[in-house]
Amino acid sequence: MAWTRSRSASMDKVIIDGAIVDNQWQRLEGEALDAELPGGKIIVPLAYWQAHREALLGRGDVAVWLAPGEEPKDLGNDLSSLPLVAIHFPAFKDGRGYSYARELRTRYHFKGEVRATGDVLRDQLFYMTRCGFNAFEVREDRSIEEALESLNDFSVTYQGDVNEPRPLYRRG
Repeated sequence: MAWTRSRSASMDKVIIDGAIVDNQWQRLEGEALDAELPGGKIIVPLAYWQAHREALLGRGDVAVWLAPGEEPKDLGNDLSSLPLVAIHFPAFKDGRGYSYARELRTRYHFKGEVRATGDVLRDQLFYMTRCGFNAFEVREDRSIEEALESLNDFSVTYQGDVNEPRPLYRRG
């Protein structure tokens, strides 16, 4: 099977750090590689990263995407080499990605972009930011502008999160 480019081609829009911007990254999918990788910034599946790690490190502008069941620990010590880790949600009801984002931020202290891809809906974005996501590829049948508005749905949170670990009663 040849690599295919996902919907998130370079001219699509994404939400990054609370703003709608042009997507600079191409997310690649597939099991086998029949041709050379495209130029520009690419996001490859974990299995491809693991099989071609050295060549990809030398190339630069490469990130990794994790499917459900693939955890941040599967990246080993490579996180410091990656500018972005994408976490794919094949269905909105699969919540493993929330835990992966939190692990990236708290256990591994990952400072790069953590991007949600796949079945990403407006109602999830606020909670995703609390777990560590700072970038979102919104489903193409949904409004990215409405999704952006959802980041301001709540002005106060009672529980701590990756951005503010103190619960409300401990904040000054």
